[in-house]
Amino acid sequence: MKKKVIAYLHTHWDREWYREFEVFRLRLLRVFDNVLQLLEENKIPSFYFDGQVSALLDYLEIRPEKETVIRKFIKEKKLFIGPCYTLVDEFLTDKTVFEKNLEIGMKIAKDFGCEDFIGYLADTFGHSKNIPPLFLKYGIDKCIVWRGCGDIPAEFRFNGIDTVNLIRGYFMDIFSAPITIEQKAEWLKGNLDQIAEKSSDVLLLPIGADHLGVESDVAEQISQVNKLLENYEITLGSPFDYFEMMKERFSQFKHDDELRDNSKTFILPGSYSARTKIKQLNCECTYKLDFADRVQKRYGGNYNNIIEYAYKLLLKNQAHDGICGCSTDAVHRENITRYEKILQIAETIIEELRLKYNFKTPIMQSITKIDGYEIIDKKQGFANEILYNTQRIPITEDFTEIFTLRKKPSSLTDINLYIENEKLFANDIQIEFVRRDDLGDTYNFAPREDDYGEVADIISLQGDTIKTSFFDMKFYRSENLINFKIEWDNQLENKLWQVRFNLKSPLTSTYSEDMNTIIERHFDPNYDMRKHLPKTRGIETKSNFAPMQRYVGSQGFGIITKGLTEYEVFKNMLSITILRSIGIISNPKNAARTTPAGPPIPVPEARQKGLNCAEFSIGFFDENDAFDRIKEVFPQAVFED
Repeated sequence: MKKKVIAYLHTHWDREWYREFEVFRLRLLRVFDNVLQLLEENKIPSFYFDGQVSALLDYLEIRPEKETVIRKFIKEKKLFIGPCYTLVDEFLTDKTVFEKNLEIGMKIAKDFGCEDFIGYLADTFGHSKNIPPLFLKYGIDKCIVWRGCGDIPAEFRFNGIDTVNLIRGYFMDIFSAPITIEQKAEWLKGNLDQIAEKSSDVLLLPIGADHLGVESDVAEQISQVNKLLENYEITLGSPFDYFEMMKERFSQFKHDDELRDNSKTFILPGSYSARTKIKQLNCECTYKLDFADRVQKRYGGNYNNIIEYAYKLLLKNQAHDGICGCSTDAVHRENITRYEKILQIAETIIEELRLKYNFKTPIMQSITKIDGYEIIDKKQGFANEILYNTQRIPITEDFTEIFTLRKKPSSLTDINLYIENEKLFANDIQIEFVRRDDLGDTYNFAPREDDYGEVADIISLQGDTIKTSFFDMKFYRSENLINFKIEWDNQLENKLWQVRFNLKSPLTSTYSEDMNTIIERHFDPNYDMRKHLPKTRGIETKSNFAPMQRYVGSQGFGIITKGLTEYEVFKNMLSITILRSIGIISNPKNAARTTPAGPPIPVPEARQKGLNCAEFSIGFFDENDAFDRIKEVFPQAVFED
């Protein structure tokens, strides 16, 4: 008896990646025109539009006359959209923004008439354990994943939600290949055999790929292929058909941890340190926009629409090929422009309300000094009291000195920072600055087999400055932390830069922030990726690198960063990546990943030559106090009359 295969037609739509947004949008017009025509002609039963609404909105902005027929197909359950606004990365997005992603995406999808939703995560680079509860919070009880699943079966319960593991991924574009039906049947048999090993008598088969249209004769091709398949019968349908048929099976296997096992699929962990400047801007925008939203909710004002607009800009930048830093230079220049717009909006809202309601914040600009605050920067400009006054315009005589002020802490940490034997210590923790060769690309760091890094010489510690052979570094003390800021002119290529902390014992576990919670990860501290570089095709080297948001710690020592989103464990060393200066999207000679993950497009701006900045804070605290320390680095609004 043949096994039943439910096949669904889709396209995975990166709004921007190896081509710029407007270039891909012109392709989107052709792809989706084709889909709508096939639906109108009843040549396909349905189409799954990638779990996001932004691509549909991008289409309708140019094809507004198609809205009526699109609404018709959604109502008839022939076109499925949402629930997300964009397909964001799961480890570089905080909980607040991910919820905004669902709120905005579902509001739009429901307005179009869509009622059925799947948490569709087919291409994100591994999966956070904190995502399923967020889906459930918004009434979504189904999920589809791929990367990071290892040997997990096709149907399983992922932290409380019925989930499908796409065993062979979503790149099933065989029906568009210029080969014979016999060859297509043979190719499908090989893939279906592998899916069947992890499935029951019903299999789920995606048909589609990145930015790919649907073949007009796909139904006829499937009919011909079915005649040649001895063990399978393919039927065109939707993922919802599959979930309904398999609803009793999901509870048979449960997985409650994150999905970052790369033994079967690439998780591309180097993307967590590619283009550090993008990550830093994302961090700043995330928390300033949240701050602006909370301020306007407290004091009122007609800002809801502009804040939603700013969140849409942020979510466009958090699409995984954007925030992960693995797109063209032109794409990321547009990302930076969006980030600048978000900061303009957030800072203006905060300042307009601060001036109106006369509250103070931990960091402010002022033309005068304020008791209890210290000066951290000076510049020439116009006072905000003038800039935000609609009854005045600034004139030349108003141009004056503007102070940036920071509220003084009530006390200062007594952490002992010192140099001994030309080495830098914070209490008994040695701090080193290291750089290593990077033979990789924007997706994967690739080490040299014998390269354990060049360590900077520590030259002096005077006042608030530490001099090293790599760069000079400023620091200041706050209530519980020592806060560091490195600014340096990078002119080196193909290097990984890290700050390394030598702890007391080998690191078998770490605690780090993920979706505004603290998670524990376990490591083999003796694992050395340099000794496990693959020799055969199709393998991505396991590494002891992991993503973080603002915090990582172990053994009573904690590190908080401003947009440094990757750490590494090796022996007793906990290292934070501060820069990876690589210059190609996907290097075909990457020693850590023996198969391309994208096109080999040169991206010289990813090397980040020129001025770079890295900010991090350290202290002696455990995971239970992490959020109190985070607030010290990212202070929440302080409303003072």
